[in-house]
Amino acid sequence: MEIKDIKKIVELMKEHDLTKFELEEEAFRISLVRGTDDDVRMVSPMPAAHASLPVATPPPAPAAVPAAPAVEEDDGLLEIKSPIVGTFYRSGSPDADSFVNVGQQVDRDTVVCIIEAMKVMNEIKADVKGVITEILAENATPVMFGQPLFKVKPL
Repeated sequence: MEIKDIKKIVELMKEHDLTKFELEEEAFRISLVRGTDDDVRMVSPMPAAHASLPVATPPPAPAAVPAAPAVEEDDGLLEIKSPIVGTFYRSGSPDADSFVNVGQQVDRDTVVCIIEAMKVMNEIKADVKGVITEILAENATPVMFGQPLFKVKPL
């Protein structure tokens, strides 16, 4: 990852009022934390000599993208929320059908969308058994961490 990419992430964090950003790939992990006074510190396993921002020992934490999105109750419906910041896509390609539509039954392993983050396509699974009642995000638009993407009536 280049410093310009890190600077862009920091600007996006400020623009969208995010306090934490994490990304983990094969041999690379970055965690950015923004304080109340807009300072940003980088937590990374890289040696301090190679980092351009202050470095601290990374906390023992799970991967940046959870295995499944957060699900929360709302008037008897469940919300499938975005586990990361990125771009929401309803299908695997512009010509492909949507992964899910309103009225469609899903189970825990059903892929409901893709979220692109740092040029990595992340398949998001329903992690709940139910019927899609509403799609809350527009195709090819940015989504925030924790933003509701779908509403599901549990079965």
